[in-house]
Amino acid sequence: MIVVSACLAGLPVRYNGLSSLEKKIHRLVSEKKAITACPELLGGLETPRQPAEIVGGSGEDVLDGKAKVFDNAGTDVTDAFVKGAYETLAIVKKIQATVVVLKENSPSCGSGKIYDGTFTGEKVKGHGVTAALLRRNGVRIISETQFLKE
Repeated sequence: MIVVSACLAGLPVRYNGLSSLEKKIHRLVSEKKAITACPELLGGLETPRQPAEIVGGSGEDVLDGKAKVFDNAGTDVTDAFVKGAYETLAIVKKIQATVVVLKENSPSCGSGKIYDGTFTGEKVKGHGVTAALLRRNGVRIISETQFLKE
């Protein structure tokens, strides 16, 4: 069993109320071989919501209290991102997921690259908050691009 970012399965949970449907991932969910999770919704945020980025570092830095997550209106949404990361980890542990497929570039799910915190579309190396927490707990995470290549 695997866990996938809910937006990749076609659920309209992204900040803008849309999805990032990947048909192969949607098929796994409909075949009951994967379950969905959206860390941002699990953390208490709603859809739609303002876009958010990590300011001052990466997901690892957020978990260590060295960086924050802000939306583009300047609201600190760090607590929701951290809560959602821990809720996602609880799901992963409960179902004993072998892999988690996360949405690239997201401040929650980004695995390898995230936006740089300036809301200009620039990306930097790093992991989102959920990706960082899962990695710290020994969970194998991959992006949708990596998953689609496998």
